[in-house]
Amino acid sequence: MFQTFDETALTNAVAPRVDQLRQAMATLRIDAFLVPRGDRHRGEYVAAHDERLKWLTALSGSAGLAVVAARSAVLFVDGRYTVQARQQTDTSLFEIQQVPAAKTADWLQGTLGTGQTVGFDPWLHSIDEIERLEAALKSKGIRLKALPRNPIDKIWGADQPPPPAAPVVAHPLSRAGRSAQEKIADVQAALAAAGEDAIVLTLTDSVAWLFNIRGSDIPHTPAVLAFAIVPAEGRASLFIERERLGEAHARQLEEVADLVPPEALTDNIDALKAAGKRVRLNPATAAYWFSKRLGEKCVSRGPDPCQRAKAIKNAAEIKGTRAAHHRDGVAVCRFLAWFDREAPSGRLDEIKAASQLEAFRAETGKLKEISFDTIAGSGPNGAIVHYRVNTESNLRIGRGVMFLVDSCAQYADGTTDLTPTIAIGRPKTEMRTHYTLVLKGHIAIATAVFPEGSRGVELDPLARQALWRHGLDYDHGTGHGVGSYLSVHEGPQSISRRGEAVLEAGMIISNEPGFYLEGAYGIRIENLVLVNPPQKPEGGDRAMLSFETLTLAPFDRRLIDTKLLTSEEKAWVDAYHKRVMAEVGPELDAADRRWLEAATKRL
Repeated sequence: MFQTFDETALTNAVAPRVDQLRQAMATLRIDAFLVPRGDRHRGEYVAAHDERLKWLTALSGSAGLAVVAARSAVLFVDGRYTVQARQQTDTSLFEIQQVPAAKTADWLQGTLGTGQTVGFDPWLHSIDEIERLEAALKSKGIRLKALPRNPIDKIWGADQPPPPAAPVVAHPLSRAGRSAQEKIADVQAALAAAGEDAIVLTLTDSVAWLFNIRGSDIPHTPAVLAFAIVPAEGRASLFIERERLGEAHARQLEEVADLVPPEALTDNIDALKAAGKRVRLNPATAAYWFSKRLGEKCVSRGPDPCQRAKAIKNAAEIKGTRAAHHRDGVAVCRFLAWFDREAPSGRLDEIKAASQLEAFRAETGKLKEISFDTIAGSGPNGAIVHYRVNTESNLRIGRGVMFLVDSCAQYADGTTDLTPTIAIGRPKTEMRTHYTLVLKGHIAIATAVFPEGSRGVELDPLARQALWRHGLDYDHGTGHGVGSYLSVHEGPQSISRRGEAVLEAGMIISNEPGFYLEGAYGIRIENLVLVNPPQKPEGGDRAMLSFETLTLAPFDRRLIDTKLLTSEEKAWVDAYHKRVMAEVGPELDAADRRWLEAATKRL
């Protein structure tokens, strides 16, 4: 198994750990301390070594920020984790506030007085984050102080897991589609065009993509915890332990880059400053430490060019992801057939279901990892957007409930992500109504046609219209980017209220509207889609983009109220189901094929 279910929230440990932190704050002469969920690379997912927010607050979510002051504390989370935060942390110590409505600066201004100091770890916050906070607090006379060492690491001590040091492997050209040399040349051309001397790459997926390497430093994500410096001219530097590569792989990488020990990063940054080089940093993702170390004169602010290039999949990556989704579709349909047979018995629980889904994927013989711990929520647990089942929370799956299972897989040729919501027994009218409204939003995205230059923020309302008409909504994005055997959450592309990146042909994005009735059930319908090349519709005067659905798994027809669907929406569902049957059906055994035939009947 790539996941375990024995981890529980150590809520009773929160109070003594907060006390220890406050003692350390007094010694450091700071009045508040920021504890983000992040690491030196500023990515979404972190190694166990960097789970400082979880250690302090017991929150196991993938995003959040705690602020601890002398007599009060707050935990900022987004809409995915508001319920989870209340369940996992000690709410007598931590006030729970939801972003973006709640602001860190507002809380600090209301808590601290003039002349007081907020400490932070400069490795764990972006340049933009610190500069915005600094500007907001200036009027109140509250100052920020970068600490040379994170006090949590000192308190955590010998119990803190060691930094990862797993082997690093090559991602073959047949799957990458382009060589590291070609990619580096593109980055160097972008730097030269901007009049910049170098760029520091901090995001793990950028480094993995650029050098065609993969690893296991981060759970469920085949990335490598490494930095890189790419000059406009000359050889790139990859900061990584040589022994992690193996000699043959090291020699291969040395054809395109210098392999430099990670501990030499500071010296290399200092050398760029001493030489007066103009160094690009992405202020949205690069740690504040880099800008502080380089100084304002040497910092050039700009995007990480790897992010857009990585997001636009080439022909080899698209071929691979289609193969991965076909393989995954067979495994998922086997699971859905099995679940439909077993769930009515009352013998299944969330852990058994999640384990069996992973087992079907493992039986493909090509599963490298799962992309995150399976979200397997029965009834009220389904309403916790990023619920993670454990032995304490595990619910038996009985009749009359809905089961939400958000899961994904890492294959060497592609990354998958899908969420079916399933009825056990006869669903209530309310369930069918809510499911169908979510499905209407899903179809609206799947069938969207939009001009070149469109951004995700412009498409997001399409997924919400049906819900809005009924006074309903959901507090997460509609779609996130997905990598090619990399992170299941990839930027810059998204479909959300914050989706400012332009959508381009070759990008892979999730399509996952939802609805969550706290204490009762959750609904999410997620498939992955590929942005098609632009085509000019007949009679039109400009080319339009559209989506190809990659995921191959049926919707639960029992939850669809056809009276709420238009004829066009019903036709789309029928056509999609026909495709699932045609592509997946031939690879199922007789019993599962009969189940899929019934599941994909015309509405």
